[in-house]
Amino acid sequence: MSVPLDADFPAQLLTWYDGHYRPLPWRETSDPYRIWLSEVMLQQTQVETVIPYYHRWLARFPTIAHVAQASDTEVLKLWEGLGYYRRALQFHQACQQIHNQLGGQLPADPSDFRRLPGVGPYTFAAVRSICFGDRLPAVDGNVKRVVARVLKCSETGQTLARAVEQALGPVMPGERPGDFNQAIMDLGATICTPRQPQCGSCPVAMQCQAHIHGQVADYPVRIGRKPIPHVPVAVGVVWRGDQLLISRRPLDGLLGGLWELPGGKIKAGETPGEAVRREVEEEVGLKVKVGPIVGTIRHSYTHFSITMYACHCTYIDGTPRPIGCTDLKWISWDELGQFPFPRANRKLFPLIERYRRPLESTG
Repeated sequence: MSVPLDADFPAQLLTWYDGHYRPLPWRETSDPYRIWLSEVMLQQTQVETVIPYYHRWLARFPTIAHVAQASDTEVLKLWEGLGYYRRALQFHQACQQIHNQLGGQLPADPSDFRRLPGVGPYTFAAVRSICFGDRLPAVDGNVKRVVARVLKCSETGQTLARAVEQALGPVMPGERPGDFNQAIMDLGATICTPRQPQCGSCPVAMQCQAHIHGQVADYPVRIGRKPIPHVPVAVGVVWRGDQLLISRRPLDGLLGGLWELPGGKIKAGETPGEAVRREVEEEVGLKVKVGPIVGTIRHSYTHFSITMYACHCTYIDGTPRPIGCTDLKWISWDELGQFPFPRANRKLFPLIERYRRPLESTG
């Protein structure tokens, strides 16, 4: 960074924040548990998406103890659809540690808090600054964008994050450091947006080097992204009478702990039906008769996208075993709502339902 932030940057930002802050539900409380929860939910997720999940979570789990005493299935079910499920599992584990080992309250000792599962640099700085008044810059995407523009910072990736943290450190106010962090986040979310920023309404526009030089659109510097891979996937809608087979993903992998229809990637040269037959046998040890495709959906993740084919299957032989999964169950169709599923599977259910009803009427 060629120039430091102006000494009056915090005062200008806090004055603006006092008149323009977003009235979010987690800003109406001083409870560290609720503030910590909001910061976990907000990681890589928009505020509008988080708010209903936040309210539903607190209605079910009003305290750390309630989270700690819940099963991971209950936790994942309440998180279902919010994405990045490892956040939920790590939050659950952290609450269990607090409840069982740290007296039931968010630890005031910063080293105890930093060691909890899922508490990375951003979460640590955000919660400590808001709840305990620590002078720690909380650097998220909004903060990086604001500071990169104000200082015309050309760094990228983790180098940019470190540069922003170093730039904010000397100007962090001794009073209201949490509000200061939230002020920069709000500025990035509402004014200094990725596209079409409202520079005329920005409280720090006169010290923003990118604005002064007419280069706001050039910062932060973007890294060229490679095209994300697309993966064809096939899953089996495996019936034994009126019972449907579901399997549970390993806790430590992608979408860990969620339930799903058994299946996997389609290999080169395979049809969806052939892939389902192979995957069901490899994953749960069953032989099935594969019928028609009953639903096809597309779904995008952060680093790849999929086309998922669902094939109607009838159980033939074998005792189901959790070979490529951690658990499995035979359930009725009406029990689907009791289990947390990935969104891609949820997209299939209405398609399967439309196919299932004619089968019932003729069966």
